[in-house]
This record gives sequence, structure tokens and C-alpha cells, in this order.
Amino acid sequence: MAGTEHVDALITNDAVVFGILMAMLALIFYTSNLDKPFFKKFYTAVPMLLLCYFLPSLLTTFGIVDGEHSNLYFVASRYLLPASLVLLTLSIDLREVFKLGNKALIMFLTGTFGVVIGGPLAILITSSFNPDLVGGAGPEAVWRGMTTIAGSWIGGGANQASMYEIFKPSDRLYSIMITVDVLVAEVWMALLLIGVGKSKQIDKYFKADASSVETLKDKMHDFTQRMSRVASTTDLMVILALGLGVTGLAHFLADNIAPFIAENAPYLNKLSLTSNFFWLIILSTTMGIGMSFTKLRNYEGAGASKIGTVFIYILVATIGMKMNVTKIFEHPGLFMVGAIWMSIHVILLLVVGKIIRAPFFFLAVGSKANIGGAASAPVVAAAFHPSLAPVGVLLAVIGYALGTYGAWLCGVLMQVVAH
Repeated sequence: MAGTEHVDALITNDAVVFGILMAMLALIFYTSNLDKPFFKKFYTAVPMLLLCYFLPSLLTTFGIVDGEHSNLYFVASRYLLPASLVLLTLSIDLREVFKLGNKALIMFLTGTFGVVIGGPLAILITSSFNPDLVGGAGPEAVWRGMTTIAGSWIGGGANQASMYEIFKPSDRLYSIMITVDVLVAEVWMALLLIGVGKSKQIDKYFKADASSVETLKDKMHDFTQRMSRVASTTDLMVILALGLGVTGLAHFLADNIAPFIAENAPYLNKLSLTSNFFWLIILSTTMGIGMSFTKLRNYEGAGASKIGTVFIYILVATIGMKMNVTKIFEHPGLFMVGAIWMSIHVILLLVVGKIIRAPFFFLAVGSKANIGGAASAPVVAAAFHPSLAPVGVLLAVIGYALGTYGAWLCGVLMQVVAH
């Protein structure tokens, strides 16, 4: 079946697909910067970043490309994502990040808690009017498949794979749950991005003081302006060498650290410490932060974070390409369960955000540091301002550490309510 789907796609050559994605991104960026009333109104209503997800998804939905079997997401997530994390953290001022206070962490942990209790509550709510929908036995038990969503929604792909290994749902169920995970998470992502444009009004409603976020944004912006210069070819070569060179080193170290831990301390699997991808993200971020204390930080003036942002947007397009909107109609009931689950996560965030008067920035980044991890949190943070991307990275790293524990607990609770 998988093979035939690949053949059915109109374009199967990744070089051609990559060219189309780049053309789409260029078109979105170009039109969003045009000084024309139509485009100004259009991009006020539809966030640019949302289009970067949505347009590539149409390629898969209409069978033009096969997002599932393309290697572009793998390349973007393993090469460009770590490089972008290095280049985005290169100019970070850690002291200012810590001044953001504990509200960011509270919102992040609220998001985690919302996922943990949301799963079992979604099963309970659904079983009250359609018990068959969340039933099944053995590897086909729906709760087993839902554990993989819990893994993805508290940390990301590495945690999702861990849940697949621990609870062993059938491959058929797993593939359905991946679709539910991606589509429900992307709908929430779309709403968050629309919220970014209205963050001042939301902060006003929450009676939130966003001054710490604004201060960090201004300081980072001022630093960039102060160091700004016309980038020479040498500058660009050095920036690319920093991003991709550190990525290479992070891969080399991850390839040795992860198997060593898997062999000598397999129980650390629960903390994702046996995952190559986990170490890749941790090492690239750490080395990027390390370089922010050196003169290499001045390469921000030659456009380090701009190149990092380009890499992030390419990743966004490859994530969008994996989304096939028509899959909703194949298993509408399970999408409803996923939507109930996500709603519980969102309601909790809104309630706690209102109580502690958290800026919308903390709600959005705290949520995406759980749901999507390192691939999504910096993107949402950067939608507020490119210089805020590292805040998303730092919270996503905590998500990886908590992910397997939280998802395992969620899985156990779902098993209890499903019987």
C-alpha cells in the first residue's frame, strides 16, 4: 500500500519537490512585504507562517507530492533544525531570558498537565456517548494508539517513538494516530499564530504584563542593530560553517552518546536519553548558547539569525507537506477525540494564564514546547519576534526531559479509564 501511494503521487523526485517548496516560501515572503492594500489586509487576517504550513499541505492533499515518503522532512529536521538552533541562540542574552521569571515555566507545566489528564478525560467523555469509538482490544485498543499522541504532545517525535515501543499499538492504529496528532496539533498551531497578531488585545484581557518579553525583544533587536553590517561572502561562509559545523559535531557526539547510554543505562530511555535526536537538539542548543558568550556573537550583525530563520521556515514547509487534510474524513470519530483532548489542554492554559496574568507569549510557547517540541516552539516564539526563538528552544528541551514520564503516566491513566 505504502509503495503504491508513492507511485500515485504526480512528483516523486525530492529535488523537484524542494524547488516547489522554496518557490512557495519565496512567494509568501514576497507578497507579505508588498505595500499593496489587498496583501496588507490579507496578511493581517492570515498569518504568513500559517500559509507556510498550509500551502505545502495542499501538495500532499491533492496527490501532487507524497509527503509521507519524501526525505525532505528528515533532512530539514536533522540538518537544518539543529543549524538554525545554533544560529538563533548565537545572539541570546541568557541573563535577560532568566529575567522573564517563572510564568513561562508555569505555563509550560500547565500545558504538560493538560495533555496528561486530557487523554483519559477525552476517553471518558467520548465513551459516555460512543463507547465503541474508544474501545478495541489488544494491539487495536484505541487507548494504546493514543499513548503515542501523548508522547508527541509532551516533547515530540522521540517520545512518540518511546510510547510506541512501550505500549505496542498495531501499525495500522499507529499510522492513524500520527495523522490525528499532526492535524489536530496543526489546527491549534493555526489558532496560536492568528493569536500572535492579536497578542496585545489578549494580554489586555488577561491583564498581563508583557514588559519582560518586550524588554528582551528590544535588547536583542538593539544588539542586532548595533552590530549590523553588510554581510560579505566570508561572513556568510563563517555563519554557515558555525551552523552546519556545530550540527556535524552534534551528530558525531550524539551517534556516540545515545548508543553508549542505551547499552550501559537503558533505564534512562524514560528520559529520552537514548535518543539520537534528543542529543542532537541538546548539543546544538548548548553549543549555540556557549558561543553567545564569545565574540562569535557579533556574527548576528551579519545575519546569523536571518539564516537560522530561513532554515526554520524550510522545516515548517516540510512539516506542512506531511499533512493530508482528507485523512480527517477517513476517521472523523478519532479526530473528534483528539479535538476534545486538545481542548482540555487549551482550556487549562487559558484558565491558568488568566489567573497568573501570563502574557500570551508564554501561553503560546509553553503550549508548543509540549505539542511539537523543538520543531515548533522556536517557530511560534519567532513569530512574536525572531530574537525570541531561543526561549522556545529552552522550554522544548525541558519538554524532552519530561516527555516520556508524562506520556507514560497519561498512558496508564487512559488504560485505567478504558477498562
